[in-house]
Amino acid sequence: MVGQERRAAVVTGASGGIGAAICKGLAADGVRLAVLDRDQEALEALLPQLAGTGHISIVADVSDETEVRSAFDRTEAALGDIAILVTAAGVLMLRPDGSRNLVAETDLAEWQKTQDINATGTFLCCREFAARLPERVAGGRIVTLSSVAAQLGGYRSSASYIASKSAVLGLTKAMAREIAPRAVTVNAVAPGLIDAPMLRLSLDPADDERASAQIPLGRLGTPDDVAAAVRFLVSPGASYITGVTIDVNGGYRMQ
Repeated sequence: MVGQERRAAVVTGASGGIGAAICKGLAADGVRLAVLDRDQEALEALLPQLAGTGHISIVADVSDETEVRSAFDRTEAALGDIAILVTAAGVLMLRPDGSRNLVAETDLAEWQKTQDINATGTFLCCREFAARLPERVAGGRIVTLSSVAAQLGGYRSSASYIASKSAVLGLTKAMAREIAPRAVTVNAVAPGLIDAPMLRLSLDPADDERASAQIPLGRLGTPDDVAAAVRFLVSPGASYITGVTIDVNGGYRMQ
């Protein structure tokens, strides 16, 4: 995309199905990436797949304040001013059979871990981005990852996950208002049924046809479908869009 060349971005959850697709798409657009994840081997496998040069990988836990701060320090030292943040790190905790705990069955450890990664992790990264935003960076971008589960109450997702992704939607709007005077946009992408590892925690491939029948466009989404929305939101063409949620769900949730 025109206007993206050599801008620096931080992408969390970079080794996941959706996160990796986002990284590949942004790299193809000329963005220099700091790819963050807890899985070092997955990051090392991802880097050679990225177009362009100058990308770095950082092992970090987004729920740890110190590690987030260190990751941003390392990114600035290697890539310079950070213009783009995409928060794709997330976790969904289910039973071994792929079913979810009801609220009455949910222990505090599951609830807290889910909030720590999905909600607090997004907050820590957004806060770090905003605190470091230099005057010389024009048109900065934040894209958060929520979920259709936060909008529908979920069917396969746990209450912990739904609540954490709902928090992301509220944080996105709050951030959008706060840093709009700096010409920075903050938007969310809410994926629906996307054929990625997280969906496969609760959906067996044998059930794909039945699941697809519930989607007006008649198919599961792909990580590239989500990446396309992110690529648009960080582009110059999205400079007048902020505080919104783009649904990427094939019509699964219509209003």
